[in-house]
Amino acid sequence: MKKLYGNFKGLKANQIQRLENLYRRRSDPDMLLGRELAKDLGRLSREIRRQIGLLINRRGKVVYVLIGDQQQIFIPDTEKLMVASSRLMGLRCIHTHLQNEPLSQDDLTDLVLMRLDLMAAITINREGLPKNIYYSHILPENRSGKAYRILEPLHLNQLNIGCKELIYALEDELAGFRSTSTVFSGKERALLVSITTTSKEESCESLAELAELARTLELEVVDKILQHRSKTDSRFLIGRGKLNDIAILAMQKNVSLLIFDQELNPSQIRSITDKITIKVIDRTQLILDIFARRALSLEGKLQVELAQLKYILPRLVIKNTAMSRLTGGIGGRGPGETKLEINRRRARQRIGHLEKALTKIKKQRKQQRHRRSRNELPIISIIGYTNAGKSTLLNSLTQSKVPAENKLFATLDPASRRLRFPHDMEVVITDTVGFIRDLPKELMVAFRATLEELESADLLLHIVDISHPHHQRQIKAVEQVLSRLELDHLPVIRVLNKVDLVAPPTAKILCRRLKGISICAKDKKTFKDLIPAMIDLIKLRP
Repeated sequence: MKKLYGNFKGLKANQIQRLENLYRRRSDPDMLLGRELAKDLGRLSREIRRQIGLLINRRGKVVYVLIGDQQQIFIPDTEKLMVASSRLMGLRCIHTHLQNEPLSQDDLTDLVLMRLDLMAAITINREGLPKNIYYSHILPENRSGKAYRILEPLHLNQLNIGCKELIYALEDELAGFRSTSTVFSGKERALLVSITTTSKEESCESLAELAELARTLELEVVDKILQHRSKTDSRFLIGRGKLNDIAILAMQKNVSLLIFDQELNPSQIRSITDKITIKVIDRTQLILDIFARRALSLEGKLQVELAQLKYILPRLVIKNTAMSRLTGGIGGRGPGETKLEINRRRARQRIGHLEKALTKIKKQRKQQRHRRSRNELPIISIIGYTNAGKSTLLNSLTQSKVPAENKLFATLDPASRRLRFPHDMEVVITDTVGFIRDLPKELMVAFRATLEELESADLLLHIVDISHPHHQRQIKAVEQVLSRLELDHLPVIRVLNKVDLVAPPTAKILCRRLKGISICAKDKKTFKDLIPAMIDLIKLRP
């Protein structure tokens, strides 16, 4: 009975026995299904007045018998049966239609979402004999924009369609398309999705920032999907119909990664990955991946791992396809415990170990700050939105070579340098990790030790990229983080960077409006107003 799937309520014992007999049947692998099997399927479906479906593998063996209602069948999770995860499922679905109708949109959606070898619908007459057999298969990206091809209907004597040859030819075509698109870009292909109830302008800005985050991780953004809703779906976040459209688009464009701009809770990730076979992550996980790649110091690596584990722990109930980008190093099976239980236990143990290690580092940092305070060296910390030019400014002020790239979160580990002003005034100037709006709480907690450097600062230089179209929102995001850290009492100089990319009249207006000092961080000649302002505020420190 375990290979029968559906609702058996109201069926007689002999009917259930005949359904079990269908499971034991085998067809010629080159045939869509055997003629006698098609007849038996039709007669039984007419008798019980329900749709019946068969999942048949490439050897012609029935591996599942599906019992539906008059309108549809329900296909179980067949992921474990998949023979080639990068191509097709390795199963074809053949089911009955009671009202002489062709393949439905639900049939075609299931074909694409589950990557079935073939989808077929058998219409039956009053005696239960097959009339027309409609069938379809998946297509790679094509000019028509469709993800499938519907072929001419068959009759009972036309079932030998060369199934094996057709399916393997389709797989070769899909594999060739996948290989060509991958070789062309050399990058993993991603689809970005945002579901929002806010304004279109703000949503587009956030989606553009998500694309920049993806670029930082060297992903190829194939397309962006933006859906406005009055209320988000509690189960899928996005509408179910739209989710189906996205899954089909992902298959057409050979996308292997779906990235949501909004944070997904564990149940939403589970619901979405039950519908889609590709990897699904959210904005928080994308940022965690960037941090994991870019952290260089021991402290930075420990903080990233701690943030990842705290993110993963509540999500360890979901299947591996959703978490494969983060859970690779955690797992294993031991006697008396399931893999899930071991994952949770090891994650908690590792979190405890990391927290102890970071507490020790925190104490060491406190001692270092104490020594600096005894030497009475003033501390200036550079803060700002990610990619605003903080590291470039540090390099220009101190003739350093801190890595500075035109990417988000190019700097993760704090860098401190000594800076000598005129009249032998010496200070310590520190570059910090860039801020971002909606900073994940896991990162906020994990990087608190790093951001504690700001607590000892005598002056903050808030770098603003005034060439960015949404610099005012970025200023607000930075100030919100400072407020959350209870650091908004410190003196701040607002430094308006990239003035060379803005028209001079506009720069003057922004300086007055934002009460800042304009510079180009790459050009020390533009620091003539900044340096005196820094000296004046440092002299005023208690």
